[in-house]
Amino acid sequence: MLNRLRRWLSPDLAIDLGTANTLVAIQGEGVVLDEPSVVALQQGSRKVLGRGTAVGKLAKQMLGRTPDSIIAVRPIQDGVITDFELCEAMLRYFIQKAGRTTPGFRPNVVIAVPGSITNVEKRAVFNSAERAGAGRVYLIDESKAASIGAGLPISEPLASMICDIGGGTTEVAVLSLAEIVSSKSLRVAGDELDQAIVDYMKQHFALRIGEQSAEQLKIKIGCAYPLDQEQTCEIRGLDIVSGVPRKAIVTSEQIREALRQPLENIMTCIKSVIEQCDPELVADLSDTGMVLSGGTALLPGLSLLFQEQLGIPVRVAKDPLRAVVRGAAICIEHLAQWKDGLETSNRNL
Repeated sequence: MLNRLRRWLSPDLAIDLGTANTLVAIQGEGVVLDEPSVVALQQGSRKVLGRGTAVGKLAKQMLGRTPDSIIAVRPIQDGVITDFELCEAMLRYFIQKAGRTTPGFRPNVVIAVPGSITNVEKRAVFNSAERAGAGRVYLIDESKAASIGAGLPISEPLASMICDIGGGTTEVAVLSLAEIVSSKSLRVAGDELDQAIVDYMKQHFALRIGEQSAEQLKIKIGCAYPLDQEQTCEIRGLDIVSGVPRKAIVTSEQIREALRQPLENIMTCIKSVIEQCDPELVADLSDTGMVLSGGTALLPGLSLLFQEQLGIPVRVAKDPLRAVVRGAAICIEHLAQWKDGLETSNRNL
């Protein structure tokens, strides 16, 4: 009875603490928050602007547009916390914004983290979440959460393969009997694709553009495989030679060329995970194939490229952006079933 009252006053949460975006789901309600993992600060200060509200969407709008007196910071890089204090402030804001909070009651929280995270980085996540208002904190591997969220039959004696390409990391794993059999975490993902476009524009167009402009190019005309009808897009930036603003017309073929190297790095990572598997599991993959999740899974032609290179079926998960947080939410709702596969701090509340 007391436990039921606690859950009503302070429902348990699932958090996908991503490099680009943080998503929060409430037990029994689904995803209630999806905001950029960005915090705006006064220059020379550790204080968040707007009485602590310059976080998420508002802060991301400031990226690359702030005066010298204001800086917009991402406290998470490559899937791990690089600024503990700001991550704590960001988490506190998101937890309070996402759901009901009652003084004296702390929600249990499941947080998805990269598979390559170190013990020191895990401790940073535990501490940041607890100081932000969480009660018992559980960590789940992002690839496992994505597999559960994508509806893969990971509890069966059959190979299930997931490739989650987020903002800072790519998580690749093969699972069977609810355990990760083979996995690899690569710090090449959406942000690297954006940077590749920035570098391509500088090298081939002598045009300097920001990462947000590169991201928009990727969304509008980016592709991993030749399109039936190639597209064009106008981009504005700073001419490196003359130092004045200039426009340029970019084609989808050029963006595809810009993305070629980072996508090859991801492909190499996927192949190495398959090579680590037993022959029986590899045989399963020829039928079950691989599922793509994460924001980059939406890149047109990516599943076709991977299918051609790997020789196994490849499909995109339903609502790939939310696969990880959806899987973490399933774990918090059925904690008794998934508890053994989660890592928790020693704190007992």
